[in-house]
Amino acid sequence: MRRFFATLTKTLQIAGQIVLAFMVVTICYDAFMRYVFTAPTSWSLEINTFLIVFVAAMTAADVQRTDAHIRITFFSDMAGPLGRRVLDVVIGLVGVGFCSIMAWRGFLLAYQAFDYGERVSSSFGTPMVFPYALLPLGFGMLAIQFLLNAIDAVFWPDRRRDGEEKLQEV
Repeated sequence: MRRFFATLTKTLQIAGQIVLAFMVVTICYDAFMRYVFTAPTSWSLEINTFLIVFVAAMTAADVQRTDAHIRITFFSDMAGPLGRRVLDVVIGLVGVGFCSIMAWRGFLLAYQAFDYGERVSSSFGTPMVFPYALLPLGFGMLAIQFLLNAIDAVFWPDRRRDGEEKLQEV
């Protein structure tokens, strides 16, 4: 199960990189059209607004899994091994709680958008259920990752620390 989840998050991370590259191209194209030909696109802003939600929400679990985010380690560096374990468990459980609430509220938001047929007031008229649905999916996966981190801190405390030491050696 853990291997499947890791593969899923890694796949979404790669998809996020592709989406980010697409965003760069479309934003540059829009800026070129706007300032060179005075003919901005009607779709670039809307699409890129939704894609930034994809990049932020759907890649967060892999960033947490690989510990690739910016961290402040002042307190964990001062704590001993037991203190780090306790801190990792607390962070994991607080992360699960926060992400669960965000996934629940995101689900309600997406459900209401679907139920009321909400659409963007633009020429595309994109149904709002699609970008809203990214929130419960992304935060749900992040909650699972925080839970796995808390379980690792309880049963295998050296699992994450080994990866951290390898990163510091580079």
